[in-house]
Amino acid sequence: MVIAPSDSLANISEAVMQIAVTRLTQLGLEVVIAPHARELDGFDSSSVEARVADMHAAFMDQSIQGIFTAFGGYNANQLLPYLDWNLIAQNPKIFIGFSDTTVLQNAIYAKTGLVTYSGPSFARFGQELHFEYTLEHFKKCVCTDGSFHITPSTSWSDDWWASDQTSRVLEPSTGWVTINEGTARGIVLGGNLSTFNLLQGTPYFPNITNTVLFLEDDSESTLAHFDRDLESLSQTPAFVTVQAIVVGRFQKGSRVNIDQLEQILTQKQVLKNIPIIANVDFGHTDPICTFPIGGEVAIQATPSHISIEVITH
Repeated sequence: MVIAPSDSLANISEAVMQIAVTRLTQLGLEVVIAPHARELDGFDSSSVEARVADMHAAFMDQSIQGIFTAFGGYNANQLLPYLDWNLIAQNPKIFIGFSDTTVLQNAIYAKTGLVTYSGPSFARFGQELHFEYTLEHFKKCVCTDGSFHITPSTSWSDDWWASDQTSRVLEPSTGWVTINEGTARGIVLGGNLSTFNLLQGTPYFPNITNTVLFLEDDSESTLAHFDRDLESLSQTPAFVTVQAIVVGRFQKGSRVNIDQLEQILTQKQVLKNIPIIANVDFGHTDPICTFPIGGEVAIQATPSHISIEVITH
């Protein structure tokens, strides 16, 4: 089922929606649109009551095996006080999206212990071209059993594909970057950093003890914003136990380069002794991998070799 816990599905063009439906149908899935997903208010969203109702219905319906969020936005955290966490815990489902969906994924883990998936939203499945990497990693993580390695993409883009599907601009990937060497293993939490930080001080902030944090942000996050948000997270009591950090590729609008990012990360004393990998394929550029929020990963990072393995039991 497709739900819109942040921005309304009405913001997606019919052409993009049809490509997404076709692609998911080819995976053997039947696409069902939640009753309130297309409602639209003055904030590109819909009422809290409508969004909560759709989320509850999606988890409660025994015919629904997976829940895709439409895309991101700014207000999914409005739902948190009104969600029935027992209902969600008793009806585990595949739940996937990214960006603003970060608050729901990490809150679900905090309140229920269920694993969710940071990966392509319903709208991302509407990309007509250059979707192969994203689709491959989605299937590896969600549709198959067994552990797997996330692999670097060979090219990437930061174009607004939804407005022009045929004039895509690809750039060669410079690959992942080791900021700090080391090995680590732990439960994955995080996602969009500025969104993840909205959970601090609330009952929905997960325990980050001994975790591996996957962190990224969009074009609205400059280097100063990212530094400030990471500093805030690093001052939470359990951060000293974090095992590793994986940073997603920045959008061009952020104007963040690897040298600047390395300077920010290596200046923080709390990060000195943990492996850090940057420029990884997740976040707001394309393509993106899928990884489990609440799942386990193993990290190896040297200047010449980087490995990210998603471990299933």
